Amino acid sequence: MAPAAASGGSSLPSGFSVFVTFPDLLFIFEFDAAYHCVAALFYLSASVLEALATIMMHDGYTYKQYHENISAVVFAYVATLFYVVHAVFSLIRWKSS
Repeated sequence: MAPAAASGGSSLPSGFSVFVTFPDLLFIFEFDAAYHCVAALFYLSASVLEALATIMMHDGYTYKQYHENISAVVFAYVATLFYVVHAVFSLIRWKSS
């Protein structure tokens, strides 16, 4: 890996050179920016629905169940934030390659 760094070349292939060797072909599925954007959208929609369900809780639910739903909403938004950050960095990496 040192000769590639010394010559100024990139160690990751780009464009159609990804299809030349088998291990490089696996990078297409591992770092797909579109997947991360769609996953972030699904997590956001699930977070909003969970928050709506928590807001709409009426009588018949205990104090403990309400707090469990609040923690589920918080962690759903944290997971959404992580997916959005990952999607942004995937798009930046895709744009730079």
